[in-house]
This record gives sequence, structure tokens and C-alpha cells, in this order.
Amino acid sequence: MIPFNKPYLTGAEQEYLSKAVALGKLSGNGHFTQLCQSFFEEQFDFGKCFLTTSCTDALEMAALLLDIQPGDEVIVPAFTFVSSANAFALRGAKIRFVESKADFPGLDEAKVEKLISEKTKAIVAVHYAGVPCDMDVLQQLSDKYNIILIEDAAQAVSSFYKGKALGSFGKLAAFSFHETKNVHCGEGGMLVVNDPQLIKRAEVIWEKGTDRAALFRGEIAKYGWKDLGSSFLLSELQAAFLFAQLENLAGIQSRRKAIWEDYSAWFSGKKDQIQVLPLSFLQLLEECMKGLGEVGFQTQPGNYHLFYMLFEYADLRQEYIQRLKEKGVLAVFHYQSLHKSEFIQNYQPEEFVRHLPNSDRFSDCLLRLPLFYQLPNLLVES
Repeated sequence: MIPFNKPYLTGAEQEYLSKAVALGKLSGNGHFTQLCQSFFEEQFDFGKCFLTTSCTDALEMAALLLDIQPGDEVIVPAFTFVSSANAFALRGAKIRFVESKADFPGLDEAKVEKLISEKTKAIVAVHYAGVPCDMDVLQQLSDKYNIILIEDAAQAVSSFYKGKALGSFGKLAAFSFHETKNVHCGEGGMLVVNDPQLIKRAEVIWEKGTDRAALFRGEIAKYGWKDLGSSFLLSELQAAFLFAQLENLAGIQSRRKAIWEDYSAWFSGKKDQIQVLPLSFLQLLEECMKGLGEVGFQTQPGNYHLFYMLFEYADLRQEYIQRLKEKGVLAVFHYQSLHKSEFIQNYQPEEFVRHLPNSDRFSDCLLRLPLFYQLPNLLVES
């Protein structure tokens, strides 16, 4: 069976895990945490970075840092992972869902402004598949209405908008290092704080609401409880694993680019441009499509995080999933529209009646193909 994802190992993970053990500090905010955070700050010109146990935790840190309160409103795409909205709902915010574009699952920037009210506290820009939102439009809205712009860059490591790294636009940005991401440590995330005025408080929230980090730096004689917070720090073992990945980021991106471009070339009829994927595999994908009607494909590469197909109906997608499974290939769909979720029906039922056909179409018809570093080798070996 060809899996949908297989976590990539660079070969240096074991060495760095052993080094972390030898250094004797495993609980977080140690040697490898600092290396990872500095990597992002220097490589992508980010503000202060804080490694977290997940992107979910990074978003929950953001909600605490921005003092989200009951009655506040936060604008979030309907087609996204639940954490994009849940982090703010946890603080009592009402979620205002924005529609996807007609031709791409990312949020439709042209439909954001009509959702803004005097209660709007933040806009969450989710960079689906590492493809950037129009940050010019969203930044203008942020400035015009004095609304905080947050980037949910879970899928967008090493992705850019007009030459500037995603994660460097909003006051805050959240990344994921889950095993399905381009670089990973099993489970992990990061909060980027681009507003210098928020850094000191972010560190306190990160350290369970205490000023322990200042104590460890020798700046104070004892630490105390200063603010709300939680156990957000990533362990040193995971940070060591992640650093091995970051050292190989360029090579990982190059490999994923070649795979993505093979998919794109094959399905757009440029079959003479295939680089790494076996023709037999691509022919199998095409053979299984027979009789399933017209199928669309992802055309924007982003950071080569994923490649999707788009069927006309949900039952056609399911038929293709089954055909591929019978041939030993696992393909999976993606998000279910949050505005139709059971939670929203109960929590803010007026949102449930909203008609967001584009988001619903991607929920029903989008299918992701396997895309991971070792994919070409596995196909040759199988």
C-alpha cells in the first residue's frame, strides 16, 4: 500500500536526540529550542519565535495574547482545520466564517470586509496548501478597521508572498510541525510574534503564565505567576528532531517541488516533463479516473505542501478513493466546512444557515494525492 504520507527522516535526528539527552535538559527552551527559533528568525526575518507543542497551541497562545473575550468576533475561513476557529471560540469569541474562492479553497479576500463589525477583533488568514492569501488586501483591512491580522501558516513553512515569507505579515503567525507537514517533529508548532510590544507577555504566557524564562536568564531572583498561560513549550527532544529537519529544508523543498510539478505536468497534459514519479504510477492514477467525469486539479504550487484533485460530486470522489485503494494507493479528502459543524449549530446556530457553496464544494469534492519525500522511491520499490 502506498500511504498518503510517510514522515521523512534526514538521518541526523538520532544524533541530535542523543545530544539533547547528553546536554541534560529535556523539558524545553534549551539548546535545540534556541537553535530552531533562531533559524526561523534569521532565515525568514520573523519577529520573536516560540516553539510550541502544536500549531493549535500557538493559536491558543495568540488568543490569550490578544485578550480575546466573550462578545469579540474573529473572522475565519469556513474551509480550514478546526483549530483555526476553536482557539478563539475557547475564549468566548463569536466566529464569523468567510467563504472560499470559487477556484481555490483559500479564503476569498473580497468577502472579508462585509463580515467586519465594531466587535471584530481579528482576521485569521489561513494560507491553504502554503498558497498565500492576498496579504495586501488583508493588511489594508487590518489597518483600516484597526483589526489584528493573524496568519495561520500551519501549511506554509518556506512559502512567500511578493518575496516576503508568510508568517512575517501579521502581528502573530502560527506554524505546524505535525508529521504531515513539509518539516516536522511528529507533533509541534510555533508562534511568531512580529509586534515587539507583545513579545514580553508572549514569553510569560508560553511559560505557563510565569516569568520563569527571565529567572533562567539570571534577570530576576525568583519567578512568580504573572498572567494567564499554559504548558505550551515543545520538549527539547522534539526540538532536536525538528532542527535536523530544518538543516535539510532546502533539499526537502526541492524534492517536494519535483513531485508536485510531476503531478501538475501529468494532469495538464505535459507528460514529457515528468522528473521523478514513475510513469506507471501516474498512468494508474489516470486509469482510475475513467468514467468519473471532468476532474480539476490544483494549479497554484505554494510551498509544495499538497496536491489536490477536484471532482464534480462527492460520490465521484468516493468512487475514485475506492478505486485507488483497490490498487494500493491511499488518497484522502480534507476539511469539512466549519460553519456546518455540530459545534457551530449548537454554539452559534445563526451561522449554520449561512450559504457558503464554495467551501461546501471543496469539502465534498476535494481529494489529496500522496505527496511526501520518499514517494518516488517507494513507487519504484513496490
